[in-house]
Amino acid sequence: MRKPYVPLLILLCLLGLPAGGTAHAADNGSWSVYPVASKIAARPYFTFSAEPGQTLTDQVAVQNKTGRPLTFRLYAADAYNTARDGGFAVRTVRERMHGVGAWAKPARSRVTVPAHRTVTVPFSLHVPDGAEPGDHPGAVVALDERVDPGSGKLALGVQRAVGARVYLRVGGPTLPALSVEQVRISHHQPLVPGLGDSTATVSYTLRNTGNVTLSPEVNLKARGLFGRTLLDRDLTRVPAELLPGQRVRLTETWRGAPQFDRGDVTLTASAPGTRQTAGASFLALPWLLVALVFTAGALTGALLVRARRVRARRSAPARPSRRERTTPSRPRSSPSARP
Repeated sequence: MRKPYVPLLILLCLLGLPAGGTAHAADNGSWSVYPVASKIAARPYFTFSAEPGQTLTDQVAVQNKTGRPLTFRLYAADAYNTARDGGFAVRTVRERMHGVGAWAKPARSRVTVPAHRTVTVPFSLHVPDGAEPGDHPGAVVALDERVDPGSGKLALGVQRAVGARVYLRVGGPTLPALSVEQVRISHHQPLVPGLGDSTATVSYTLRNTGNVTLSPEVNLKARGLFGRTLLDRDLTRVPAELLPGQRVRLTETWRGAPQFDRGDVTLTASAPGTRQTAGASFLALPWLLVALVFTAGALTGALLVRARRVRARRSAPARPSRRERTTPSRPRSSPSARP
């Protein structure tokens, strides 16, 4: 019996410029996708500026690094930030497109690249008249439509794709805007104070409410009683690029958090042209100790109340006994009185 295959995941390698390094083609070891070099130099990605109603043209190169021909589905896609870590990702071919994915059209939707060869494919990008100003990121993607089989009763197939990033800015007013939302803090403390480390997890949502791509920086501060500084840290697990309209849920672990304190945490997110702050309060208590103290207090209170009632009963004066009512005797009649 043939196993049913479920396409579970599309692995995307996207062309980018690594921090502190040089630009390189998006590559998964079998094929790569990159912009055709200009007359001046190689380009790390496609960068366009256009006005509404304008049409642009360019070329993308697909290189086959294997010893056999490979056939790809070529399509343009919108970009987004992944929910897990805010990484740069693109929509699948079956998803609805609204920006670059809807406006860019490769000259060929499918291309076969011979072994160890490179094929260049032109594409056009038409910006509609009603396009909103600002950044519209995306990619030109080469997708291998074959599904690699998995194992098990229900095989999970995997499709692979590689895409060259497209950064398009549509002319008009630009607005950098950033917000920090839903700040939460949770404590994880040892049952017995002092026996083990205390940690706290600070979670928050970082949202790009403007129309341009931002490279945010986030600072975390914690202050305890009387304004004592407990923590002052620049966070590193922040998206390098937060795309317009995107939000990501992020967490930061605070090791060595106080086990007995009350204070506030403050998150400050900033990028060129925008700065926002949000925070939350916290109460760190050794809950086992608090529960024991509360239980001991409740028992002590109950014993004191009982003892007071016993003393009150002993010191109360005895009530006098009620007198018995006597029944008056009927006088006897004398014999002389009878008729």
